[in-house]
Amino acid sequence: VQLQASGGGLVQAGGSLRLSCEGSGNIFSDNSMAWYRQGPGKERELVARIFRSGFTSYADSVKGRFTISRSNTKIATYLQMDSLKPEDTAVYYCQGNLRVGDKGFVGDYWGQGTQVTVSS
Repeated sequence: VQLQASGGGLVQAGGSLRLSCEGSGNIFSDNSMAWYRQGPGKERELVARIFRSGFTSYADSVKGRFTISRSNTKIATYLQMDSLKPEDTAVYYCQGNLRVGDKGFVGDYWGQGTQVTVSS
């Protein structure tokens, strides 16, 4: 089971980026998918989460600027980031609470990080 994140890069303040995260392997379903980030010298923090029902939640710092979505046809989540600020600079990680394997084991899985750098 693997989550693969992509889409990071360097962007000027006020710009936009779209992150993608796709799952592979013996994944039966996802209960929720999320994006976390860890800035320089900071703790990892939850940015946004989307549940299988479609319910979403966001960190206060990104409300109104970031939008999380998910695919209904595959294990994937996306993070549309608009009006980016220098303080959004961080390594972004996707996380999934997934049901995997023939026995339906439920656990948390993490993708590798993708760097987002916002210049002022």
